[in-house]
Amino acid sequence: MQWGDPDGKRSLGEAKDKLPPEFTVKMTPSLPFEPLQDRDGYAPEVGFSQGFPAGRNPATGEAWLAHCYGMVGAGRGNDADSGSGAELYVVSGHAPRQLDRNIALVGRVVKGMELLATQPRGSGPMGFYEKAEQYVPITSVLVAADVPAAERENLEILRTDTERFRQLVEARRNRRDDWYLVPAGHIDLCNVPLVARPRP
Repeated sequence: MQWGDPDGKRSLGEAKDKLPPEFTVKMTPSLPFEPLQDRDGYAPEVGFSQGFPAGRNPATGEAWLAHCYGMVGAGRGNDADSGSGAELYVVSGHAPRQLDRNIALVGRVVKGMELLATQPRGSGPMGFYEKAEQYVPITSVLVAADVPAAERENLEILRTDTERFRQLVEARRNRRDDWYLVPAGHIDLCNVPLVARPRP
């Protein structure tokens, strides 16, 4: 699900039209990382950094966010510095992890994902809209910090650096309820649920 200014005609105001690419960050001791024990085809190590799915490579000293369901990224053209932040997208289907380290991820949807995931696809390649009448306007997308405190929904988000989260991961990795005949013994980074709920 991608939105922005398809014709490139709207003014960005004082915002820059090009930003340096931020596809990876340097691994430092202060960068939080809760590793998963499971192998991954896209990164030597995967886990979570402050609630975000992430990968890292100790050999290169780089870390990055992963393209899992609900992650928000900044669209760009062919040039690495062509993303201005005026065009955003949300991963609304199978995780396109091949985009990791190629596009800057800037956040994740914690509420309202069902509203984006149910938008109709266009008739063009990859679901793009081919005609102006196919466009579905998105009237409002807000960063939680930009919502006035009095209007902000009070959500609880399960921290990924807790024992409760580790128990959740293990329960999903090795399902032991009556339906499962064979526990998988493995979990994919993007199949780990990131839990958010209204605070009671």
